[in-house]
Amino acid sequence: MKAIVEHARKNAWQAQGVARVAAVVSNRADAGGLAYAAEQGIPTVFLSHKDFANREAYDAELMKRIDAFAPDLVVLAGFMRILTPAFTNHYARRMFNIHPSILPNFKGLHTHEQALKAGVKVHGATVHGVTAELDHGPIVMQSCVPVLADDDADTLAARVLKTEHIIYPQVVEWFVHGGLIWDEAGIRLHPKLGVVSQTVFANDAS
Repeated sequence: MKAIVEHARKNAWQAQGVARVAAVVSNRADAGGLAYAAEQGIPTVFLSHKDFANREAYDAELMKRIDAFAPDLVVLAGFMRILTPAFTNHYARRMFNIHPSILPNFKGLHTHEQALKAGVKVHGATVHGVTAELDHGPIVMQSCVPVLADDDADTLAARVLKTEHIIYPQVVEWFVHGGLIWDEAGIRLHPKLGVVSQTVFANDAS
């Protein structure tokens, strides 16, 4: 989230009338993103899932809180909850997530441990459109880093995280400039972008 906010500021999106970060929402009061957003003058919302009887009730209220800011795009960044179909359908084709693996490999949690156990030689991250199926939406961009012989989950995660801070802001930038086409066929780049690769490799994130 911080990387996206900083990218927006660096490129003067709000000053140019391109886009603005409307709000930061979390289900955890201690989320670092809330404190950072408040420091930047960005509105924040804390809504605890523990105050609701079930996922459906929580997601219904969450939608109300988000819709109060009338966002064109919802960006999931460390929001570790399984969303209901009602929620994902409400934001269909305008919600992204980033997952710390090269999907469709290693869905769910503990992706770095999964990668090490599987013995793969490359690992990475994926920005994808969100659908009702967990970690399954159409892929927009991916990163790729080497898995080293002496890696543990922490060192591998740190290497992947550097690339996450590159690819997620890039995808959001494509969206705000009208460079993504999302239809029944999936998500593809508009030809006007002139982009030849949707993969970031390790040497780009050093």
